[in-house]
Amino acid sequence: MSGLPDISIGPFQLAQGSIVLPGSKSISNRALLLAALSSGTTTLKNLLDADDTQVMRNALRQLGLSVTDKDDKVCVVEGCGGKFPVQDADLFMGNAGTAIRPLTAALAMQGGNYRLSGVARMHERPIRDLVDGLRQVGAKIDYELAEGYPPIKISAAAIQIKDVVKVRGDVSSQFLTALLMALPLVAIEPVRIEVIGELISRPYIDITLKLMARFGVTVACPDKQSFIIPAKHSDVVYKSPGQLSVEGDASSASYFLALGAIGGGPVKVLGVGKDSIQGDVAFADALALMGAKINAGEDWIEVSGVKNANGKLNGITIDCTEIPDAAMTLAVAALFAEGPTRLNNIASWRVKETDRIAAMAKELKKVGAIVEEGVDYIVVQAPALPSDWKSPIEGIDTYDDHRMAMCFSLAAFGPNALKINDPNCVAKTFPTYFAEFAKVVS
Repeated sequence: MSGLPDISIGPFQLAQGSIVLPGSKSISNRALLLAALSSGTTTLKNLLDADDTQVMRNALRQLGLSVTDKDDKVCVVEGCGGKFPVQDADLFMGNAGTAIRPLTAALAMQGGNYRLSGVARMHERPIRDLVDGLRQVGAKIDYELAEGYPPIKISAAAIQIKDVVKVRGDVSSQFLTALLMALPLVAIEPVRIEVIGELISRPYIDITLKLMARFGVTVACPDKQSFIIPAKHSDVVYKSPGQLSVEGDASSASYFLALGAIGGGPVKVLGVGKDSIQGDVAFADALALMGAKINAGEDWIEVSGVKNANGKLNGITIDCTEIPDAAMTLAVAALFAEGPTRLNNIASWRVKETDRIAAMAKELKKVGAIVEEGVDYIVVQAPALPSDWKSPIEGIDTYDDHRMAMCFSLAAFGPNALKINDPNCVAKTFPTYFAEFAKVVS
């Protein structure tokens, strides 16, 4: 499929089978950075092999670290004990938000000079809240073009933490994650971080805290807005756990779980289950609210059609604060629901790989849905009759956004075939998505 300008899929009626999920992007990039900052050698298993994690791997190599890819999704990282060997570098971060944000914070603690840039869309994705947080502790960071956005330049500076570090939590949880992972490197005394305003995507912070604990740093949470990093006892802060296995990606699981509901199932995903540390596993609960029949074990989830008497999903209204990525799948699953589906508190969609609220609304309308969008919500109503479904000749645009492409594959369960443009954008997190999709649909 590589390089194809578009693909035509469907119409499909059945979905059945199982899939082993690729590693979680969120866990993979956090684990790579923590392994790099730690003492000792870390073997990462089931590491996601996709564009965003290659961006992180290449950046770490450029910073002088040994990062070796091996067979079977294994990667071996030789830690640097907290001090990157290279103190002057120009790093290209593509469109990988989970790479540029935590790495910016870690680099600001190094006392070196660095430049970070990316693709055009990266230069439209905000980073001001993180930069403001780092400047509070003395970091010297300048914007190269527009204020508040990459590219940025980090200059050598003396880091001193004299007060509580404050950071906004209502744009992206990745800013808080970045501070949590970086500030232990310079914590002469305990460091208190306070979140200003609502903290969105809290489950992603929980992933950060659990991984930091695996590398030897335990952060206290006296209340839901505060985090206390312990004082370090030596120059080496993070210690390698030796081996770490990356869970399957819960966001990627959402597409196949939805297939199991729409296409009758059973469809089973392997790699995440009811014991997952990823918040997006709650997508299965949302799908159950829509009427899907779901079973789960420790590391698997299975969907076997719909329990509603009419055989269709039902529309829901749901707060998506904690499942922002998987919520996109709900928007397309709503094409197969009776009644409207309203997704609330999704403002973070507007600063992702594209403006996902605007993009989702435009493309859903192309297939015949009735859509209402607001600043932080979207309402989707399915086409009333089979004849109301449309098959847009121009195809579904994906906006260089992997999740747009994967979500809209579900729309091929309507009455018409569907053309999806630039399907190769799934390489960002799930390069083999359409091949795996083809194995379970008919």
